[in-house]
Amino acid sequence: MMKVLISGGGTGGHIFPAVSIANALREKYPDCEILFVGAESRMEMERVPAAGYNIVGLPIRGFDRKHILKNVSVLIDLFKSMRKAKKIIKDFQPDVAVGVGGYASGAAMKVAARMGVPVLLQEQNGFAGVTNKLLKNDAKKICVAYEGMEKFFPADKIVLTGNPVRQNLAGGDKTEALKEFGFSADKKVLLIIGGSLGARTINNSVIAHLSEIAESGVQVLWQTGKGYIEAARKAAEPFMSERLVVTDFVGRMDLAYAMADLVISRAGASSISELCLLGKPSILVPSPNVAEDHQTHNAMALVNKDAAVLVKDVDADKDLISTALTLINDEAKLHELSNNTKKLAQFDSANRIADEVVNLIKTK
Repeated sequence: MMKVLISGGGTGGHIFPAVSIANALREKYPDCEILFVGAESRMEMERVPAAGYNIVGLPIRGFDRKHILKNVSVLIDLFKSMRKAKKIIKDFQPDVAVGVGGYASGAAMKVAARMGVPVLLQEQNGFAGVTNKLLKNDAKKICVAYEGMEKFFPADKIVLTGNPVRQNLAGGDKTEALKEFGFSADKKVLLIIGGSLGARTINNSVIAHLSEIAESGVQVLWQTGKGYIEAARKAAEPFMSERLVVTDFVGRMDLAYAMADLVISRAGASSISELCLLGKPSILVPSPNVAEDHQTHNAMALVNKDAAVLVKDVDADKDLISTALTLINDEAKLHELSNNTKKLAQFDSANRIADEVVNLIKTK
């Protein structure tokens, strides 16, 4: 029976690919045994069991770059985590270890490599994360989502697979979508996505320009995220009509994407992979609050191929909505963005990564 250790987490951007890879492996090999290793008190400790997998937590934390003295306890926890990881690997006896980034992945993959377990890394972003960069010499294979990753990893280890995305996004019906949200077929639809937690800059930009949106005649589905819904509803009240839908969460993203002529989004790895697969024209507003400014690198991978438009976070309040309202009525530009976006799509990523995992076991 095949045994696979998967480690990583800290954010949904790490957890979702990890679970997708596990699901792909289980589908191909129903009797394979999968164990996750995460960081205690991080969201993977809830999300992974909810997806039907066992997980063990390590007492690992990130380094505090502002308060150097606090890192003494961080180093102690790192030592404890390495020791615990060694025991986990000794007890579980994995055939292969998969790291998707995040603190726990660093300890688990380092120990696995030392114990002779072949390691595969999956890097979601166009600018490699610290953990994966530190592990590049320990890995046998590194699955990436963007071209040009040779600047971070040895070229002979890289496989371009793309990022796993939600399987139920493609195939949404536009007619059903328009009916679901109460929109008309003869007017353009702008989809604004703030992410599950919301994106303050995007939401504030919309609030500041609600009158222009109302006057434009464009239909808008505005997903604010949980933390911003009250303020958004209050601001939108004077402008409410059947052309504006304000919600904190969109359950049927397949329908939302199906009817959207243009999407405004942050530039997280999963969002970009979804936009490419669906061929959706987009305006990307990279979050400035992420490690190594990786969202700008993600966005530029599309912008450099004329597959998306970039509005910097600092310029969003001034430029975002005016850019969107101009672009959504430019049929030629929308068509060009859509075609170029489709060219960057990587299909069936979870299965391709799963195949690489299995190949590592076969060539062990």
